[in-house]
Amino acid sequence: MYIGGIEHQEDQSSLGQALGPVLRRVCGGRLGEISWFRATWQHGGAATGYSTWRMGDGREVECVVKLPVGYAEYFWTKRLGLVAEGEWDSDDAMTLPTPRVLAAGFELGGYDFAWIVMERLAGPPLASNPTSQGMWEIFETAAEFHAAAITEQPIEVERTPEPPDWASLIAKAQRVIEDNDLDSRERWKRVLDRAADMAPELRAEWDARDIDTWCHLDLHGRNAMRRKSNDPEHPGHCVLIDLAMVRPGSWIEDALYLERLYWGHEEMLCGVDPVPALARARTFNGLPVGEGYERLADLRRVLMAASVPAFLGREGDQGYLEHALGCLERLLPAFEGGASRPSVA
Repeated sequence: MYIGGIEHQEDQSSLGQALGPVLRRVCGGRLGEISWFRATWQHGGAATGYSTWRMGDGREVECVVKLPVGYAEYFWTKRLGLVAEGEWDSDDAMTLPTPRVLAAGFELGGYDFAWIVMERLAGPPLASNPTSQGMWEIFETAAEFHAAAITEQPIEVERTPEPPDWASLIAKAQRVIEDNDLDSRERWKRVLDRAADMAPELRAEWDARDIDTWCHLDLHGRNAMRRKSNDPEHPGHCVLIDLAMVRPGSWIEDALYLERLYWGHEEMLCGVDPVPALARARTFNGLPVGEGYERLADLRRVLMAASVPAFLGREGDQGYLEHALGCLERLLPAFEGGASRPSVA
C-alpha cells in the first residue's frame, strides 16, 4: 500500500529484517527499531528504513538507514555529510548540500557490506511539486555540491566515464528512422546523414572538454529534498541524495542531464534555463564556468539529440522526439566545417 509516496511492503525487506538487528548492535544500541520501506521514487535493491538515533545528550533524531550501499554512494555521502554530534545543528551542518551522516561503515556481520545512517529529510522530493524556486534550489545546491566535492577530493580524470559510442548510436538512429513511418521521417534522415558524417569530429571536440567537476550525473527533482528546518518560517536547505553515479566530468553535464529529461515538456522547468542557472550558481560559489561553455553545451545537445531515435519506444514521447529533431536542425550547422557560432539553444 502507498502512504505519502512510500510503499510499505507487507513482508518488509527480508535483507533489512535479517541485518537490522546486527546493525543495531554495531551502532551500540543508539539506533532504534527500523521500519523498512520502499519509496515510489527509489531505484535499486538497497534496503531502506526509518528509525531514530539517540544522541549523546539523550535526545533522539529521526534518521534513515540504507544498506547495502555501493562504493561511490558510500564514499561521497560519508565524506561530504559526516557531522560531529556537537555540530549537528550548526549553521554549517544545516546548509550541507548532501545528507548529514550519523554513522557509516563498510562491514556488517563479518562481511564487506557498506551501510549508512543519515538524517531523515523532509520529503517528498522537489519533483512532486515543481516550482521556479525549487528549480533554482536544485541548481544552487548542485553548485554547492560541486564546490564541496572538489574541496574534499581532487579530480581523478582516469575515473571519467567512457563516453557513449556516438557514431554507433547515430548509425542505429538512422536505421530506426528508416524502419519507422514517422511524420518527420525525411527531416530526420537529412539531418542524421549530416550528423553521421560529422560524428568523429563531434566526438573529438567533446572528448577535448575540460574535466573540471565531480558531477552528480543523476540531477533531477526526485533526487532533491529539503532538510527539516529548525525555523518553521523558512523551508529547510535543499539536499541532493543518491550519490551513486558521481564521477568526474564537465559541469554542464549535470545541467544538461536535467534539461534533457524535459525536452518537449519545458514547462516542467518552470521558466528556469538549466545551463545558465547552474553557471550562475557556480559563479556565486567561486567556481569557474570556462569560456565558450555555451558551445560545449550545444555540442552535447547535438550528440544527445542525434541519438534519440536509437531509443525510440523506450525513452521519451512524441514531444521529446520533435524537440530533439528541432534541436538538431537548429544547432548542427554551427559545427559544420568546424564553425564557431553563438549558441541559439
